[in-house]
Amino acid sequence: MAANVRWKILFTLAAISLAACDRGPELPESAGYGPNPTLPEPHPTGAFPYVNIAHAVGWRGVEKPIPAEGLGVDAFVTGLDHPRWLYELPNGDILVAETDAPKSEEGGGGGIRGFIMRFYMHQAGADTPSANRITLLRDADGDGVAEMKETFLENLNSPFGMALVGDQLYVANADSLVRFPYKEGDTRIEAPPEKLVDLPSGRNLHWTKSLVADPVGSRLYVGVGSNSNVAEHGMDEEHNRADILEINPVTGDMRVFASGLRNPVGMDWNPATGDLWVAVNERDELGDNLVPDYMTGVREGAFYGWPYSYFGQNVDERVQPENPELVQQAIKPDYALGSHTASLGLTFITDAALGPFQNGVFIGQHGSWNRNPRVGYRVIFVQFEKGAPVGGPKEVLTGFLNERGEAQGRPVGVIIDKRGGLLVADDVGGVVWRVSAVKQAAN
Repeated sequence: MAANVRWKILFTLAAISLAACDRGPELPESAGYGPNPTLPEPHPTGAFPYVNIAHAVGWRGVEKPIPAEGLGVDAFVTGLDHPRWLYELPNGDILVAETDAPKSEEGGGGGIRGFIMRFYMHQAGADTPSANRITLLRDADGDGVAEMKETFLENLNSPFGMALVGDQLYVANADSLVRFPYKEGDTRIEAPPEKLVDLPSGRNLHWTKSLVADPVGSRLYVGVGSNSNVAEHGMDEEHNRADILEINPVTGDMRVFASGLRNPVGMDWNPATGDLWVAVNERDELGDNLVPDYMTGVREGAFYGWPYSYFGQNVDERVQPENPELVQQAIKPDYALGSHTASLGLTFITDAALGPFQNGVFIGQHGSWNRNPRVGYRVIFVQFEKGAPVGGPKEVLTGFLNERGEAQGRPVGVIIDKRGGLLVADDVGGVVWRVSAVKQAAN
C-alpha cells in the first residue's frame, strides 16, 4: 500500500475515533481560572489524542494583535525565525532566542500517534528546523522600534533561557547549560561556549529549558519539562524532569529545588515576597476542562503532583503504578490559568507604565491543541495584592486568531523593558511586539 494512502486511512480512523470522544461537560472558560478552579470528572481520550489546533498562517500586511483599551501595540522587530524567549541586558539591549525543537525531538513518540502529533504540530508552526541562535535587538533612540538586529550567538542547540550573572551570560540549551563572557555593549560574542552542566535531553517531548538567576546571582534555576504527557514512557525517562533544578554557577553542583511540575516554563521573582514564581503547562487528554495550567509560588523541596495527581491531590488514574504516599505530599498550586491554554511566559510588573496593568503578572498563552473550543492565543494579566493573585484574568493582547480560526501569531515569552513597555515574543508571526500605554491628548 502506498505511504500516502496508508496515512490517509490512519487519519480517517483517527478522525472517527476523535468524533466519538466524550470531551466532558461544557463549562465557561472562566471556570478554569483562579485559586479554586472547577475540576470536572476526567474524560480520557484513549488511543488517539484529540487535536484541535489552529493552522499557522502568520500576519499579512499591516495586521497586528489587538491591545486592551488604553494600550497600543507595534512591532518592535519583524523577520525573526521562530522567536520564543526574551531577555533584557542591563544596558537595555534585548536578546531573543530564535529556536525550535532539536533534531532529536520525537514529538509525541513513535508510531501512528507520534506521526499524527508531529503532523499537527507542523501545521501549528512548530516542529521546524531550529535557527539555533540568539539575536540582539537595540532601540537606541527609544522610539519603541529596534533599529539594530544583530546575530549575537549562533550554532547553539535549541537555546531558550538566558541569564547574565556578573560578566558571564548563561544560556540554557536543550541539553546543557553553557556560558559566555560578556561586556556591556557587546553586539556579538565569538568566544566558544563553556559548559557548566548537562541538562536532561534525549526524547525531549518538552525541550525548552527556562532559566533565571536569583537576585544576587548565587544560584541559577532551570525549568525542565517532562518527557511525556503522564509518564507513559516510564519514570526512568523522567530523571531530573518535571522539575526546577537549582545550580551553583561556580561549581556546577545541581539539585532538585521543586518537583512534580509537568512543564515549568516562565519564571520570575515576586517583588512583594521575594519568592520564585513559575507558569506550568499541565497534562492533556482528560477532556476540555482538565487539567488547568497554573502559576504558583515555588516552595523549596515541594512536590506539585505530576504525574500521579493534578492541582493538588486529584489522582490521575492513567498513571500506573499509583503512588499514594507521594500524592499525599502534593501541594495545590496558587492560581489556575485555564485548561490547555499553554501558559508559558510569565513576568511581574510593579509600576504604572502600562496604565491599569500594574502590580501583577503578564502571562503569554501560546494556545490550545487539545480543546474545543480553542483557548489561549493571547496575553493576559492577573492582579496581585500583598504578593498573591486576586480576581480573574484580564486580556491584554488578543487577535492572534483571525476570523477563520487560523493562527496569525502565537505569544510565548513576555518581559517588561526598561522603558516600561511589554515585549511579547510571537513565534508563529516571527515578531517581537511592544505594548505601551497610549498617551492621552492634553485638554
